[in-house]
Amino acid sequence: MPAVIDIDQLSVKLGRREILHSISCRLGASGEGKAIGLLGPNGAGKSTLIQTLLGFHLPSAGRASILGFDCHKQSREVKARIGYMPETDSFIANMTAVAFLRLMGEISGLPAEAALEKAHETLFHVGLGEARYRTIGTYSLGMKQMAKLAQAIIHGPELVILDEPTNGLDPAARKRMLKLIREMKESHRMNVILCSHLLRDVEETCDEVVILKDGVVVHQSDLEAERKMNRRFVELEVQGDDSSLAQALAGAGASGVCEGGGRWRIVLPADVEIGQLWQVAASERLLVRKLSHRRDSLEEIFLKAVGHLRATPGEAGQAKTEVTVNGRL
Repeated sequence: MPAVIDIDQLSVKLGRREILHSISCRLGASGEGKAIGLLGPNGAGKSTLIQTLLGFHLPSAGRASILGFDCHKQSREVKARIGYMPETDSFIANMTAVAFLRLMGEISGLPAEAALEKAHETLFHVGLGEARYRTIGTYSLGMKQMAKLAQAIIHGPELVILDEPTNGLDPAARKRMLKLIREMKESHRMNVILCSHLLRDVEETCDEVVILKDGVVVHQSDLEAERKMNRRFVELEVQGDDSSLAQALAGAGASGVCEGGGRWRIVLPADVEIGQLWQVAASERLLVRKLSHRRDSLEEIFLKAVGHLRATPGEAGQAKTEVTVNGRL
């Protein structure tokens, strides 16, 4: 079964500048209904990658395929199977929502009668049924976001690319948008690429995550597997001779790194209890001055991947996040 996205040594130049540098990754399995988070700081190459997958940019080297079809050589087959929700508004402002969706449905290959029927159905699905005869130019920001989602899914694509879908939404509208994204993959078996600066949105909806920085893939992981691992991370501060603490931790099934001054960062597997750290410290004749623990988060994974945090042994290639409560990076 082909991957949803298969990228092999892909490089892309815009003018003389190379934006993507020989990136490779396989994401998702077609037919399973997966949501894939695409993350990265500003200028990482996320938009260039999306536009290359959509066929707007030609690779300077390597290849990219969607659902087994080459994005460059088989662009017609690719475009017939995907839907795209852009970050910026792309509407005909004086058209009603139902007329606009009917047009987009026909452009996507639906017969005129079926496109009209699906336009009504999809607008009700995203919560715009009562406003479907209003012109889109009169819509609020939240309503426009829902209309963009509707035009991306009207033709029932196998893959939907969502670029900042919760941008500008109030809490209630954001909650509904994320619910719709989960329904797309769970109930309708659609595959989703979610490009967002809100790590919380990615953590709530995605099964996999790939992080770009400076045009290269710096991290890729399976969030479901991470959740099942149920690992804990401990910050420990001790007083005394801790020169053999790393060996003692390994004997207890944990791993850690000393940050100097008696400060340690420790990874605990699911079968190692916090209480065992006290026993290890006592056996090493160390006084525990501080001990705090938490679950790993996508925020830490993101910050480590882009180089803002030092990685703890055992965490390389791992993933899970939240930057601020609703913050943007």
